[in-house]
Amino acid sequence: MAGSEATGMSFLGDVATMLGRAPQKPGPRSDAAEIAHGRKRGKGMEVARLIEELASRPKVHTWRNRRWAVLIGVNLLFTLSYWVDVQLVEGSLTASRVVGFHLADVYSSFLVMLAQKHVAVNLVIGLVTVSLLWALVGGRAYCSWVCPYHLLAEWAESLHSWLAARGIVQDHPLHRGVRVVLWVVFAALALVTGHTLFLTLNPIGILSRAVVYGPSLALAWVLLLLVFEVVYARRAWCRYLCPIGLTYGAIGVAAPWRVVYQLDACAHEGECRKVCEVPHVLDLTIRGRATDVRMDVGPDCTRCGLCVDACPTESLRYEVKGLDALL
Repeated sequence: MAGSEATGMSFLGDVATMLGRAPQKPGPRSDAAEIAHGRKRGKGMEVARLIEELASRPKVHTWRNRRWAVLIGVNLLFTLSYWVDVQLVEGSLTASRVVGFHLADVYSSFLVMLAQKHVAVNLVIGLVTVSLLWALVGGRAYCSWVCPYHLLAEWAESLHSWLAARGIVQDHPLHRGVRVVLWVVFAALALVTGHTLFLTLNPIGILSRAVVYGPSLALAWVLLLLVFEVVYARRAWCRYLCPIGLTYGAIGVAAPWRVVYQLDACAHEGECRKVCEVPHVLDLTIRGRATDVRMDVGPDCTRCGLCVDACPTESLRYEVKGLDALL
């Protein structure tokens, strides 16, 4: 199969997987991938010893800590600007102005214009600017590097894992296609009713406004979501339900900043999939799945860096497409 044709099919497959399709069996491998897989056959004992050695190494959280610092810093900018009244950053993550320039969440703006049946210039400017940013950085990077709910969900996931290890709770995966259905349903409701129900239920907007202006009763809904994730479905909102995450994933589907997998270095020990919020994007790290020696992780990846931190052989790394230097 020609390289460009294979790449195109892989890209379309990644998009379909982002929209909810189950990961498919790997397609034809490149010659280089066949050689790499062949070198790994018959080395079970050697790989087992390597995994045992790697498991004893101390865990690092370099990218996680950087991401948490950025996420907290971005949200505190809104708070400090409001309370100090310097007007550098005004509003919240739903809609804001940065030094007077409009920024707006893409999906929320779309719903508002559907509900009002009117194209607002400020919203168009804001959503176009935000779209351009996440088209470069990688859409779902918004989820892990900016979204305040993501941080709470990470902590809730840690509690879920602790309880699950003791047999107290069990994860009940949902179908990832649910968020596609919700995307359409909320848009249809806005168009038909003239009301943006999603903005009332959106935990991202609720938390962002609470951080800036102070807490409200709406935080009870956020708490309910977190409890649901702890006791029933791990990372339910971010993984299965959030239309905003789906929107930014589509916007950043071809972003130059991505996580890249290198087959030759991989020990296939699975540490990356254990920590990944969307582990289906790392199916390519399963032994025998990679179709090339160097592959981009799919567009549903949040660029959170947990897999990069967890990978003991550095087979997962950040890269900017078109640049030779790896970050």
